[in-house]
Formats: sequence, structure tokens, C-alpha cells
Amino acid sequence: MPHRTSSSWYTAVSGCARCGLESTAFTLLRVMRERDVPLSGFALASLVTACEHRGWQEGAACGAAIHALTHRAGLMGNVYIGTALLHLYGSRGLVLNAQRLFWEMPQRNIVSWTAIMVALSSNGCMEEALVAYRRMRKEGVMCNANALATVVSLCGALEDEVAGLQVTAHVVVSGLLTHVSVANSLITMFGNLRRVQDAERLFDRMEERDRISWNAMISMYSHEEVYSKCFIVLSDMRHGEVKPDVTTLCSLVSVCASSDLVALGSGIHSLCVSSGLHCSVPLINALVNMYSTAGKLDEAESLFRNMSRRDVISWNTMISSYVQSNSCVEALETLGQLLQTDEGPPNSMTFSSALGACSSPEALMNGRTIHAMILQRSLQNVLLIGNSLLTMYSKCNSMEDTERVFESMPCYDVVSCNVLTGGYAALEDVANAMRVFSWMRGTGIKPNYITMINLQGTCKSLGDLHSYGMPLHAYVTQTGLLSDEYITNSLITMYATCGDLESSTGIFSRINNKSVISWNAIIAANVRHGRGEEAIKLFMDSQHAGNKLDRFCLAECLSSSANLASLEEGMQLHGLSVKNGLDCDSHVVNATMDMYGKCGKMDCMLKTLPDPAHRPTQCWNTLISGYARYGYFKEAEDTFKHMVSVGQKPDYVTFVALLSACSHAGLIDKGMDYYNSMAPTFGVSPGIKHCVCIVDLLGRLGKFAEAEKFIDEMPVLPNDLIWRSLLSSSRTHKNLDIGRKAAKNLLELDPFDDSAYVLLSNLYATNARWVDVDKLRSHMKTIKLNKRPACSWLKLKNEVSTFGIGDRSHMHAEKIYVKLDEILLKLREVGYVADTSSALHDTDEEQKEHNLWNHSEKLALAYGLLVVPEGSTIRIFKNLRVCADCHLVFKLVSMVFHREIVLRDPYRCIMCDLSLAKQGKLLDVVQASTGAAAPHPTVREVVANYYSPNRHRRWLPSSVRGRGVAAARQIVLRSYDHDEAHCVAAVAGARQW
Repeated sequence: MPHRTSSSWYTAVSGCARCGLESTAFTLLRVMRERDVPLSGFALASLVTACEHRGWQEGAACGAAIHALTHRAGLMGNVYIGTALLHLYGSRGLVLNAQRLFWEMPQRNIVSWTAIMVALSSNGCMEEALVAYRRMRKEGVMCNANALATVVSLCGALEDEVAGLQVTAHVVVSGLLTHVSVANSLITMFGNLRRVQDAERLFDRMEERDRISWNAMISMYSHEEVYSKCFIVLSDMRHGEVKPDVTTLCSLVSVCASSDLVALGSGIHSLCVSSGLHCSVPLINALVNMYSTAGKLDEAESLFRNMSRRDVISWNTMISSYVQSNSCVEALETLGQLLQTDEGPPNSMTFSSALGACSSPEALMNGRTIHAMILQRSLQNVLLIGNSLLTMYSKCNSMEDTERVFESMPCYDVVSCNVLTGGYAALEDVANAMRVFSWMRGTGIKPNYITMINLQGTCKSLGDLHSYGMPLHAYVTQTGLLSDEYITNSLITMYATCGDLESSTGIFSRINNKSVISWNAIIAANVRHGRGEEAIKLFMDSQHAGNKLDRFCLAECLSSSANLASLEEGMQLHGLSVKNGLDCDSHVVNATMDMYGKCGKMDCMLKTLPDPAHRPTQCWNTLISGYARYGYFKEAEDTFKHMVSVGQKPDYVTFVALLSACSHAGLIDKGMDYYNSMAPTFGVSPGIKHCVCIVDLLGRLGKFAEAEKFIDEMPVLPNDLIWRSLLSSSRTHKNLDIGRKAAKNLLELDPFDDSAYVLLSNLYATNARWVDVDKLRSHMKTIKLNKRPACSWLKLKNEVSTFGIGDRSHMHAEKIYVKLDEILLKLREVGYVADTSSALHDTDEEQKEHNLWNHSEKLALAYGLLVVPEGSTIRIFKNLRVCADCHLVFKLVSMVFHREIVLRDPYRCIMCDLSLAKQGKLLDVVQASTGAAAPHPTVREVVANYYSPNRHRRWLPSSVRGRGVAAARQIVLRSYDHDEAHCVAAVAGARQW
């Protein structure tokens, strides 16, 4: 052109921008500047729009440059440039820039208001977008169809029914109800608000429907989980000659992901390929989500890696998929790859998903790094990001950081407060959880059912119940929240946890329509209180009431069977799990393994064990615990090593089980090595239960100086378990000084702890300090503290027989005592003499022996020999610790009567199934020192002689030399179970004598 006017330049720049020739458009702008051609809002607005087609960083930089140029040119009053910049900043996630620009604009029209609402809502600032709409109404700006469609969609995303209905009224008054885009947005909103009939009514009345209308209906039915109607709508849509598009197929793929119809989803995937839509980014994103939701992460990853183009949703979907499958390292690596590409700026959803990969204490530094990225991009004020940061820090147990983030948030909602209360609930910090609750009420944030469940979950004792739990119960009653099923069930659990099972039962009985969750809650409450039989009865009532069997209920009942050592019921429940297809569920498998382990059926336990490649940490832990319970240290250690070798990471519970195995086996070096390797090698911080195992290990071996030093240097404060373990060991080794110190600390924690008085009394009795025993018992009577009576029980079919000490109330008592005399006679023939050091009353030796022989577990054993058929295992459970004499008697009875016996107490499981080889060695130990013709020495005497510090040290294992009769007796008894080396050494030594 020989002569170019300003309009010519503007038209050329605008045309190039519209045709995708961004580089040419920017070149023309540079030439215009060089020739002093005046800038126009029309041309600059076109260039801003062109920036949206460039990469994220380049587009944002160009937009900022044009923004600065607009300022210098004095064109900030041009509403078209301002609106274009709002769109650009919103698409790049630069929310603060968009807000600053919007409020600086001297003129704002309906397009500008719509642009800021879209920018805010697309970046997660839903509440701020709704505030902008209300401000627009106050300023009298007339809404058009685009603005109303945006606000309606906003209300649907927020699921704000009141605001949604108000905007619907605005739509009706504006006469835009028949506008297709507005009607489509209303259908989507009604679907989100679960007003299905309103959506159907509006859809039926629409004179004109487009593809989006049909897609909105499919999406609504998918949201409501009415999956059959989704495909009915698809059929109607095709009959109406409307061709399904990418959005339609995306909705149907989402249906397949939600309803676990992966096979059908794979068919839709094939349809996409044949229809030429396999390159559609939104469709592939939906397929990636479907495959990952179905657990097919490899297929999801393959689809993602093979995408020719990706957007930020693609990356977000893959990061979220990794987080959901617990592949946290891969999730963070994917975030790093996104930051190195130009395939879309990471938005609030990106960082929210990535923070989910940092939800454990060891990942705290990664979480802080992502927090820094968020601050760098000015996304910290987005509510979604704020809540995600709160969740990350609370799950990392860093409540100081959680509080700091909360205080810096410009706005918060009930979700924010729930994260705080949930974090304190996880730490059992009831005072701070209630402080947050009081603050919520003061600021007008209405608590919901999650808030109340978190708060009720922090109450763990009767003191908490009276101070906080009961006032919370009054609050939910007063506010009408008691009608919420979840809150009611949480109350059942709260009262049971705090020790008030009667109130739990009362709340349950007042529920009119009891759901499966209600039944599960009361069953779990009874299991927690040791009322296993009542739990099983409630389970049967639940089934008779027509409730569907679920995995949680079944797992609780299996735990009940385990605690009762009731193998028959446990096997029936196992069969029920197989019948109902629940035998592959990880919770049920773990509970089944635990049941078999506690019932002494290690072979059945191993049969239910999943394949190592698919074995969760919980199952590894149960297996190690099972071995530890019976003292099989080698098997427990081998299992631990196998677990590590297959890449499964040990956790807190793993080390509790492993250290418990070390304690039962008396392996102090192994125990300390594993304890010291926890944090540096495996990233598991030692907790109180690990410390209890170490104190128990040192105490069992009489190493009280080392135990005291360990307690002083523990990373956590000692609790009742620590002092109770030390007091119990003091009784075994007759150490009065340590025992008194442990009892003093135990009673300072709880002056009414009956176990402290009982253990201290037993310590005095063991040291023949009968005056102190009498004083202690008198004091217990003064403070009205009763010792829990010992009892043992045995179950045969559906009959449970319970026995107390010297109990003659059983209908077969006469036969039981005759059998008991027969047992005593046969045991004396092999050299048995009662260990009267276990007697706790000041009487003569004969009376002590009589008292020992009337222990409840011995009565149950005699009855078991009478009624349990030959070849069947006798299973006995005792509510208190089994004494050393009963331990030995059960071993000898198993040998003499050739019966397999399982004896359980709250601390250990004693499995008496001596092999013929071990039986022979046991007899050799008893008889070898004198020959067959001489009187039989007792096992205790032979062990005492053999392990005497001054006799035949060359035959004595170095680990037990000079440790005295009590320790020697324990080691030899253990050797009958597992480690034959000590028995062999004992036999060899006895023969040399």
C-alpha cells in the first residue's frame, strides 16, 4: 500500500492475530512503534488475545509487556484491552494480577465482570467470584446470557443451593430461561444440587437443545450414580440425530470409572480410536482417569506418555493418579517434568494434587518445597491451595505450620476448620481441637458432621468424656445434628472409647433405622471392651435384620473371635467371607490372619497369606506379630528381611512386632540393633510402644541399670506401659528397689491403677515380705480398689465354660477335680514339683502347692482333657498373665497326655505341641543326672543345677551363664518350643554330671 492509514495498521495487526500469525502481528506492532503510528485499543486487544495461543511463560510475559505498553499509551480506560488482559491472566493462573487490573479499570462492562468471574472461578476462587457477582448487581450492571451462565455454573460448582435458587430467579426475571447456554448451565447446577426432577423438568421444556444439553443430562445422571439412564440418554440423543462429541464420550468414560465398568470403558476407548477421536486431549484425560481409578496404573501411564499434546489437566490427572495409588515419588517427579515443559501453567489443582503426595512426616521437606512454589506464583490465597496446605502439614504432624498457614489465609471455610480439628484429633490433642471449635462458633462458621466426628474422636478417657464429650453430645442434640447418622455412630464410638459402653448401647438402642454403619459401630464397641460373645451375637442380629455383610463388620467379628481364641466361629466367619467374595479384601485378610494366629493355627494363617508381590504392609505386620506371639524369633526376622527385600517399607507397627519377638526370645543385641536402625535406615521414628519392648527386653534379662538408663534417654516420655513392664520384670527377678520405683511412677500417673498394686503385692510376696503384702491389701480396701479376679475359659461348640480359682460351681466339678488329681499324679511321675515361688500368700509349702494346683487355667485344662475329643486342640484363654508354674504344667501335660494345647493370656500365646524328639529331650533333662533307677529330680532342680554359676560352665551357653535359676528356667522352657540348642546343651551337661 503506497499510503497506510492508522486504520490499515490496526486491521492488519488484528487480522494476523485472528489468523494465528502471532509473530507477524507482533512484528507489525514493532514497526508501528518505530513509525510513531498511534496505538489503538482494538489492535492491542487483538494482540493480547494472540498471547493466549503462545506457551504459558511466553504468553504471560507478552501479556505483561502489552499491559505496560497500554499504561504508557494512556489506554487503560479501554474496556476491550482490560477485558482481554483479564482473560489472559485468568488462563495463566495469575489471579492476583487479574484482580489488581480489574479494580484499576476506570470503566467496567458486563464482559469485564464476566471475565473476572471466569478468572476467579477457573482458579478455584469460587467464593470470591460469587462476591464479584453480588457487587456487579449492586452497581446495577445488566446481565447477559454469558454472565448468567457463568454465575449459574459457579453456584453449581459451590453446591450452594440458596445462591443457586436466587440466581435462578434472576434468570427467570431477566427472561433468559429459554436461552440454550443458560438452560444448560441450570441443568448442570440442578444436577450438582441433586435436584434431579427440576433438571428433568427444564430439559423436557426446552424448545431447542444442543449437544451440551444432552451432555449435561448424562453428566447429571452420572453424578447421581443412575448409570443406566446415562446410556438411555445416549440412545435418545442418537435417535434425535445429535452426534456424540468428545464431551459426551468423556462423560460416559467417567461413568465407567465411577461404576467400575472398565470393560465397557475399554469399549468406548476402542470407539474413540475408530471415530478418529483418539487424539482428543480431554478424552484421553478422561481415559487416564478411568484406568487409574480402576487400578490399571500401567495403562493410564502408557496413555499419558504417548499423548502427542497435553494440557495442564492431563498433568493434573496423572499426578492425582499417582497420589491415589500411593506412588508419591512418581507424582512429584511428574510435577517436576511439568515445570520443565511449556504445556500449560501449573494451576491450583496441580499443586493441590502434588501436596497430596507429601502427606507423611518423612515427606515434609517436599511439602515445604511445593509451598515455596505456590508462594512464588502467588497462589497462596486460593482457598483450595490453603486447604491443601493445611491438610499436608497436619498429616505431617506439623501443627505449628498448620496454624501458621491458617492464620495467613485471607478466607477459610468449614473444610479449613475440619482439617485443623482433624489434625489435633490425630494427635489426641483434645484441648486444641476444642479451641478451634470454640473459635468456629465465635466467627459464625457452622460446624458440619465431619467437625463433630473429629471432635468426638479426640475424647479418649472418662475425664475427656465429662469435660468435652458430653457437652458435644448436648450441642449436637440442641442444634439438630443428632439426626445425622454419622454423628450418632460417632457418639457410640466415643462413649465406648471413653469406657462407657452402657451409654453406647443406649444410643444404639434408640436409633430407629439402624444402618450397617450403626451395627458396625456397636459391634466394634463391644470388641473394644472385650465382650466378644456379645459382639458375635450383635453380628448375628445384624444379619437377621437383613443388613448386607460388609468388610468392616466382618473384620471386627474376626477380631472378636481372635480375642476369644474361638477357632470354630473364626473359621465360620472366614467361610462367610469366601462365600460373599470378601476374602480378598485387605482388611478381612488381615483380620483372618490375626484370628488364625491368635488361635494357634499358624498353618492356616500362612494359607491365607497373600502373595508377597501383592501383600500390603498390614499383612506383613500381622505375620511378624504372629511369630513374635509364639516366640519364633528366627521366623519373625526372616519375614522382616523378606518384606524389605521385596521393596515393602516397614512402618511403626512392623517394628513393634519385631522388637516384641526380640523381647520374647531374650535377644538383647538384636533388639537394640533393630531399635537403633529404625530412624536412620527405615525412616521410622521410635515411639512409646517400641520403647516398651526394649524396657521389657532389658527387664526380662535382669538388666535394670541399662533399663533405667534407656528410660532416661527415651525420645518420648515414659507412660504407664513402661513402668508396668519394669515392675513386672522386677517381680520376676525379685528386685525390690526397682520394683518400688516403678510402682511409684505408675501410681503417680494413675493412683487407682489396680495393676500397680497387684504387681507390687506380688513382688513383696515373691520376696516373702508378707507384712508389706498385708499393708498393701489393706490400703486397697481403704480406697475401695478391687483386684480383678482371674478367670479362664474354654469353648466347645456353642458352650463356653468359665472357671475361677478353686471354682466348684461347674456342673462337672467333681469329675474335673478327679481329673486334676490324675494329672498331678502323672506329672509327679516325670519329676514335677510345684514352683511355689509363684504362690502369693503366706502359707506353708503344702498349702502353697494346693493353691497353685487350683489355678483357673488348670481347672480349664482338666475339663478340656475330659470333653475335647482326642486329636482336637484344647484352647484355653485366661484374662490375666499365666504364672510360671502353669506354663510348665501345660508343657508337661501336652507331653504326657499327647495333646495339642493352646493357652492364651493378654500378653502371650503358649503353644504346647511338643514333638516326639523334644519330648525325649525334656525327659532326658529331667532324668539324665541320676539314671532310671534313682528318684527323679524335678525339672526345676535339674535346671537349677545345670545353670548354677559354679558348675560345668563349659557346657553353659555364654548368653545365660550365671543369670540364676529364674532366668535359666525361662530359657529352658522357651527351648522346648523353638530353640533346641539349649535343650541339647542341657542334656549333654546333665549326662556329664
